[in-house]
Amino acid sequence: MPDLTTKYLTGLLAKDASKPAKHARTAGERAFQIAFGAVQWPWLLKSLYGGTQAQKTALLDRLGLPRDALPHLGSWKADTYLLHRIVDEIEALRPQHVVELGSGATSLVIAKALSMSGGGRLHSYDQHEPFVAQMHGWLEANQLSAEFHHAPLTQRDPAWPGLWYDLCHVPQVIDLLVIDGPPWAVHPFARGMAERLFERLSPGGAILLDDAARPGERIVARRWSRKWKDFEFSLEGGGTKGLLVGRRRQHTSYVQEMTAEAAA
Repeated sequence: MPDLTTKYLTGLLAKDASKPAKHARTAGERAFQIAFGAVQWPWLLKSLYGGTQAQKTALLDRLGLPRDALPHLGSWKADTYLLHRIVDEIEALRPQHVVELGSGATSLVIAKALSMSGGGRLHSYDQHEPFVAQMHGWLEANQLSAEFHHAPLTQRDPAWPGLWYDLCHVPQVIDLLVIDGPPWAVHPFARGMAERLFERLSPGGAILLDDAARPGERIVARRWSRKWKDFEFSLEGGGTKGLLVGRRRQHTSYVQEMTAEAAA
């Protein structure tokens, strides 16, 4: 069984993402990460808690998965609140294309929920190539499948510091976007670059940003809310890490709303 299913506690930091020297973080980015870590450490410690055993058991029963199907949750792995909310969204949206950034426990839950909701396909991206290979075998062991892609952290964006995934074969239309990477150690604001995919979200489609209670993600959320006016964003605090939900407005109602505001 892949190491991602270990029953032991995981560390405070995510796995090291080895990068070629030309794609390494700058000295300024490293210094900012160290300084920001001094502010963010209470949220990082809190994230070690992945939810109660009862919540995990309820999730597994909801999906019809064996009691040992999921790893120990917490730290860089998802918590039970995020996993339940992913299932909620899949049941409500019945998406055809789900894109997730950062593979792991979420991948198994998404693939299983899609299979129970009439189909749809998961397209999952992660910077750790050996980990991506393990994911295929893990899902196959549970009679599930998904499209897993190695996406090294090599891309930059002038609007955001840090490094971003080199994505390939991304669906033209995305119904649900789950953002659980890159890890904060790349840069506290690195997940802001996920907005590159927002134009692909279908009307009524949803964005789920994990770790949204952390200071870095709160700044990202504020910038998104100011820029992306055709999305409605809300912060949910039910889990250990916080969850930002963004929902793209239906185009007709959005146009009507903007027209009414202009007329007023």
